[in-house]
Amino acid sequence: MDTGYITTPFGRRPMTLASVKRQMKTERDVSDTSVDKWRVFRDVGDARTRLGLQDRALAVLNALLSFFPVAELSNERNLVVFPSNAQLSARANGIAGTTLRKCLSALVEAGVIIRKDSPNGKRYARKGDEGDIEDAYGFSLAPLLARASEFAALAQGVAAEQRRFRIMKDRLTIVRRDVRKLITVGMEEKLAGDWAAAEACFVEIVGRFARRPTLQDIATSLDEMTLLHEEVSRMLETQEEMIKSDGNAIAYGCHIQNSNTKSCNELEPRFGKKQGEKSVPNRQAKRKDEPEAFPLSMVLRACPEITPFGRGGSIGSWREMMMAAVTVRSMLGVSPSAYEEACEVMGHAGAAIAVACIYERAGQINSAGGYLRDLTAKARRGEFSLGPMLFALLRAKHVPGRVASGTISA
Repeated sequence: MDTGYITTPFGRRPMTLASVKRQMKTERDVSDTSVDKWRVFRDVGDARTRLGLQDRALAVLNALLSFFPVAELSNERNLVVFPSNAQLSARANGIAGTTLRKCLSALVEAGVIIRKDSPNGKRYARKGDEGDIEDAYGFSLAPLLARASEFAALAQGVAAEQRRFRIMKDRLTIVRRDVRKLITVGMEEKLAGDWAAAEACFVEIVGRFARRPTLQDIATSLDEMTLLHEEVSRMLETQEEMIKSDGNAIAYGCHIQNSNTKSCNELEPRFGKKQGEKSVPNRQAKRKDEPEAFPLSMVLRACPEITPFGRGGSIGSWREMMMAAVTVRSMLGVSPSAYEEACEVMGHAGAAIAVACIYERAGQINSAGGYLRDLTAKARRGEFSLGPMLFALLRAKHVPGRVASGTISA
């Protein structure tokens, strides 16, 4: 084995230290056991993403294995195959020469095969008097024998990850459908609660779904959708408690009234109106500054540290939230101009949410004013949304000891 240079069709190039170490480890770890070459090939194929291999590289590996005369890889046999590029290309479904060389290099870099170069750079074998191969130059399949158990473990890990992916994707689908149904019921029945905000939040989460999501993408979306499901369920539970409370109050009031000589109808609300009197809408019109994407209760659960700065030590409306944000803004050292600019871009309520999030992570941010200006600049370019920041804080609250990751570097 030449450990100084690798001979390729493009010339001789130095071997890397990693390649040298890998070859030495392979020669040391080759055991006396034997493995089925096609079983190892299937394991390498299943773990190709972990090894950084593409499908064409697997086709070349399949062609190399076809030149090994028996099905069992064993240290008792010569593990070097020496086909020419033309033979390899023919057995790899006519793969082009340039692509073939790239695939061979990828297999070597992944530690699946080892180059064994001859003095003249050609691939051939020397046979003894009895026709047995005494020495061969080409590609050694020894790593497949030495790393068979490692490849099997990688394949099992990939299979387990795929199972987790399918399970989490199914869970996300179920939670998404449940949230959609609950929001639809709340809006159609005109129940009490900020259902428009829940609807906008739902649309925002779904809009961030990746076309080809990773396991981490699915996990993040599942966390966000689960938190929204909890918020919507809490809104419905509040509605049920209100109905029960109103029902008990009505029953109690009528019971007392029936003991009186006056009719119970005298205590009924007056539905008529005097001439010229303006009708009062059942639902209070939403303020211009109130955000349409997030319910206030969700914001306060994500950023509870701002609550004591509300009137009377609590926050019950968006107006109180914005007033508390002004107080916190001055405590953080955010200049009035930076806050006014944030209000212009994000809206007054959006800027209040941003300040609340910054205050929640004040210990991890060096300059609150600079951080807010960066968020404002990103929001102006359409590159920032409050959703991921809020959901990161909510997830951190659900997992003790977990630190919410910022949207940008502090």
